[in-house]
Amino acid sequence: MDKNQSGVGRETPRSRRTRAGREVSGLDMDRLHHLSAAIRADVEANRYDGGAIVVGRHGAIGLEETIGFADRANSRPCRSDSVFNILSVTKAFTDVIILSLIERGDLALTTRVADIIPEFEGKGKEGVTVFHLMTHTAGSPQVLFPVEVKLMGNLDAVIKAICPLDLVSVPGTRVSYSPLWGHALLGEIVRRLDGRKRALRDIFQDELFGPLGMKDTALGRRRDLSSRIVPIVAHDEAFGDMTAAEVEDHNSFITERAEIPWMGCVSTAHDLFRFAEMLRRGGDLDGVRILSPATVTLATSVHTGAMVNEYHAPILEQHGLQPPPANIGLDFLIRGEGVALNSLGTLTSPRTYGKFGLGGTGFWVDPERDVTFVFLRSGLLEHVNDTASYQRLSDMAICAAI
Repeated sequence: MDKNQSGVGRETPRSRRTRAGREVSGLDMDRLHHLSAAIRADVEANRYDGGAIVVGRHGAIGLEETIGFADRANSRPCRSDSVFNILSVTKAFTDVIILSLIERGDLALTTRVADIIPEFEGKGKEGVTVFHLMTHTAGSPQVLFPVEVKLMGNLDAVIKAICPLDLVSVPGTRVSYSPLWGHALLGEIVRRLDGRKRALRDIFQDELFGPLGMKDTALGRRRDLSSRIVPIVAHDEAFGDMTAAEVEDHNSFITERAEIPWMGCVSTAHDLFRFAEMLRRGGDLDGVRILSPATVTLATSVHTGAMVNEYHAPILEQHGLQPPPANIGLDFLIRGEGVALNSLGTLTSPRTYGKFGLGGTGFWVDPERDVTFVFLRSGLLEHVNDTASYQRLSDMAICAAI
């Protein structure tokens, strides 16, 4: 296997098969084959269309495989270089850029948003801090489409539309996941603090994607990646506050020039694995330090106490499920204690953390067992189906760690 210094490498399906039944860096290969077989069975049963999965331990990859279709309607298979719209996983990239600014002394978690974006003012908003935005405790209005679809990739237009909106709760008192509002503001903070006045896509490339060797990742659908893009296809009929058609509308506004710091990035499973590995290693990969270990620890610790996530609570209650604690760090989702429906699994350690996007993209790191997991799905599922699917695969993956 061709590895870089961190042990992150690629394997062919042939080389994986020859190691069936053997242990690779503490991963049971038979159990990993059961995991890929479960995904294959899901695709054959038309539960979704396909996917790309990577599972590693101690930096060594035990499973890296693509299954099914990137585009079932056009019979295009999923391949190792398939580029997915990772939707809200984009927020994790924005988080890391914000955290790097804090490490450089250009920003603080206690910085008031209005001090950087003066037009964000009035009716209690003067108390909203960067910490509130990152923990989804800012009292944000639940707005998904604040501008017409053709302007969704225009961050100037989005900021102009959301700044006048009133809060729905006192900052710090409630948790309600913000699909757009919070990370649009965080992305604007990044732009306004940039002394070089770069486009946001260039900041992401220069400060994160380039240094980490994430060659197939971009903010916006970079032109050279266009032929490999996995289209956004809704596999369920309804997605909470969005219809299937509104979910698929994302195909039209995630364009090459779009700057959408809450859900506008594209990436491959291997690139996302490199990002997750940087976090697992305490902010460093291949000798390039993005964050300090202290920052990674703080970002991946629970900051929302026992409060539930009021954005997803009604969806869970409709299915007869009791909403668990939100368990949000600095935007990262933390597994926490107890057993409840959880994309991070029920068998992973309580400190397991990760990030997930609408209907089918995500990663997690279990720092106790030193396991990194990435799964990008084609064919998106509504929240409960999506969470249950990830939980099943996550539990199977962590049980391969022996």
